[in-house]
Amino acid sequence: MGSRVSVLEGRHVELGAGLSDWNDMALAWTYATSNDEEHKAVREAAGVFDLTALKKIHVKGPDALATVDYLVPRDMSRLAVGKAVYTPMLNDDGGMDDDGIIYRLADDYFLVSFGTGDTEKQLDRAAKGKNVSVKLDDGLHLISLQGPIACDFLNEHTPIDLPSMKYFGVEKTKLFGHDVILARTGYSGERGYDIYMPAAAAGDIWDKIMEKGHSKGIRACGVVCLNTIRIEAGLLFYPFDMTAEHTPFEATLGWTIPNDKAADYIGKAKVLARKGHDKIRFVGLLADHNAPVGEPIAGGETVRHNGKDVGNVTGSIYSNRMKQSQAFALVDPSVSADGTSLTVEGPDGSINAKVVPLPFYDPEKTRRTG
Repeated sequence: MGSRVSVLEGRHVELGAGLSDWNDMALAWTYATSNDEEHKAVREAAGVFDLTALKKIHVKGPDALATVDYLVPRDMSRLAVGKAVYTPMLNDDGGMDDDGIIYRLADDYFLVSFGTGDTEKQLDRAAKGKNVSVKLDDGLHLISLQGPIACDFLNEHTPIDLPSMKYFGVEKTKLFGHDVILARTGYSGERGYDIYMPAAAAGDIWDKIMEKGHSKGIRACGVVCLNTIRIEAGLLFYPFDMTAEHTPFEATLGWTIPNDKAADYIGKAKVLARKGHDKIRFVGLLADHNAPVGEPIAGGETVRHNGKDVGNVTGSIYSNRMKQSQAFALVDPSVSADGTSLTVEGPDGSINAKVVPLPFYDPEKTRRTG
């Protein structure tokens, strides 16, 4: 396994977890519970995930704002204290180097949370010559509680008025008596919360959620479940659904590139020049529902239109809950319109599919934002 360690690893093993490495840390890929049971918990009660494998960097000091504003295309000067923002991170060619969430905890303090891309290197570049501290914090653990009862459950154990926290809000507070950073963010398509805490508090917080939440239907959930719910919710996973070759426009993330940001940022000139010149486009596919397309996260199947290769599947699931075979694909822009009929060349032959709007689940996104 990787060199980075979650203090919760032993608890996952006790729950029958199958561990696998991601981002240089062992994650609970599965538990003894079935994926359907975990999926049901997220959609009907709440699922608890150990996402400590995401990397977290504290950016503090007089030039903290200037640093993160140069790192990302989002206009960070507009991000108020107590708010967070999803953002891509770009390379010099305007392609996506990574994506993540940036939380503004004070005028001069940002927390950057991200996955496997080059954010750490790019942050060091953005901070060069500035009066700022940039510190990777492997001791900062992340537990995510996602599902319709998450708000009411956590509200019983924190002094803040959690129901009043808006989508992408964040606050320093206490949970079960421990100092935490509590944010209304997540990767599930449900109302949920990401809880950042010191390693010394992680075990107790995990245990309290499991003990007090079990009778309410809260269950520990693994990465396989997370992949299922994020595809249903239309949420991309770097570097499977987009890579350094793809612009945010090609990945349906053009809304993250402002037209009016005056300040410079990494990749600005190139990404703006590439707007309107998509070479490929990210889409959702519904396939014949009795013929699942591929395996979670694997992807790679060829997509065809009228016998011509036009792209490939990047990720897919069969949703037992929705009775649908759902997939993400990168395809030629000429076949990306909703309703376009395509075929997916799976291991057992061609499967009929069509392009559909995203997300598959809760298309109005009322569950996550309401």
